[in-house]
Formats: sequence, C-alpha cells, structure tokens
Amino acid sequence: MIRKICERLAVFLVCLLFSLGFVSSLAAAPQPEDPEDIPQLEGGPEYAERDPSPVDIGILHQQYPETVIYRGSPDVSQVALTFDDGPDPRFTPEILDILQEFDVPATFFVLGARAERYPETILRMENEGHVIGNHTFWHPNLVVEGVGRLDWELPQAEQVIEETVGYRPLLFRAPYGNLNEDIVERLADFGNVAVGWTVDSQDWRQLSGDEIAANVLTNTQPGDVILMHDGGNWDQDLTGTVESLRTIIPELQAQGIEFVTIPEMFNIPRAK
Repeated sequence: MIRKICERLAVFLVCLLFSLGFVSSLAAAPQPEDPEDIPQLEGGPEYAERDPSPVDIGILHQQYPETVIYRGSPDVSQVALTFDDGPDPRFTPEILDILQEFDVPATFFVLGARAERYPETILRMENEGHVIGNHTFWHPNLVVEGVGRLDWELPQAEQVIEETVGYRPLLFRAPYGNLNEDIVERLADFGNVAVGWTVDSQDWRQLSGDEIAANVLTNTQPGDVILMHDGGNWDQDLTGTVESLRTIIPELQAQGIEFVTIPEMFNIPRAK
C-alpha cells in the first residue's frame, strides 16, 4: 500500500515538473563536455615534462637542416603563430574565432586522439585557411619512449588527419619539443619535417593574458616561430592564451609584421 502511494506521488511530481517547464528546459539545455572526457596527454602536462625555457634545437638543425626547422629569415617581416595539443573544445573554437576576426592564419599541431574526437574542429581549421601538423596520437614523451613509439604514433595520427582533411601533414612537432638524433633520423625516413620554435609564450604555465602577451611581444622579432597552446590537460586553464591574442596580433601588425603559416615562412608544402 505504501509502495503504491510512493509510486503515485513520484508520477505526480514528474507531471508537475513538466507542467512548470523545468524538466523540458533541463533536457534542452546544452550540457558542456566534462573536461575529463577529452582525450588526455599521455606523457602528462607540459609543466611536468620540461622547464619554462624554450627547447633549443639549433644543434639538431645544424646536423639535419632539411629535417629540423625552427627559425625563419630575420630579414623578412613575418612571424608564425603555432598552436599545440588541440583540438580542445574549451579553447580551440575561441582561438579560431579571434584568428578569423583578425584574418590571421596559423599552424595547428594536433593530436590524433583529439582530431578523431573533434573532426568538425579540424575541418574548420582547414576551411579557414590554417595549416595542420602532426603532434602524435597520444602525446607521449618520445625521447623517453623511443623510436618504436614514434613508429606507431606518427602514422596513427597521420591517418586520422588525412581521413578528415584529405592530406598527410609534412609538418611534425614532438610533444614537449623533445627530440634527439634517433627521432630526427626516423622522421626523415617518414618524410616529415620537425618544427621547433624561437618564442615560447609560456601559456602552458596558465599565465594571465597580459603575462602571455608580454612574453611574446618582448621577445618576438621577424622570422620567429611562436609557440602557443589551444589545448591542454583536463585541469589546465588556457583562458590566458585566448585573451592574449587580442593584444599580440594587433601589436605585431602595427609593427608591420605579417602573420604567416609555417609552409609560407619556410617555402615548403603542407603535405607529403
């Protein structure tokens, strides 16, 4: 008897909620994706794997000039914005909105796992004139894992990207920027070019927009490749990256500096 009364009471409450519009409004409300559901960086966040200084790959460039690039010509008033670790639904769309607003192209080094999860964002990058590079599938530390891990990671990510945008990226950036001779030589075997950077925005430290903009603007010269992030670990907040672009882009443009993609800066194709 008590059970039947409870069941009828439950039915009555549900009907009451529907009549007031509560249940229907909740059902219609967009539910943001839990950050923990975003494919994560297997090697861990940036701050756990390298110190705040940019990784110097100048020696590797001298050894392998056709396979390792990191700096454009200082005689040409151009810089290249590059973004790692996306696509990330929390930050990538906002970054793309700002780039579109300022009509600025960029180069995105994407993770295969995230490209597979968010193909519509990869397509948007392609359709809005950006270049896509390979940043492995799961973001392992390749120097620790070894060449065997690269042999799996690179083609897996490459396949996802090709299935989405129709080309296999020539450009590759190692997670954390960690490279050694063995990895570079294997990249050459794959027909890829490793891309470094000369200016680290340090946005991966979750700095404010003003701090990130100051890091970039005080260190950027013609020919520089700027490292930023449009994605991160589930607990990272890259709001500062988004905010900083509204200062960085117009300030550099006011200095007569043009934003270009990596293929434009180095006169190389985007695809193999």
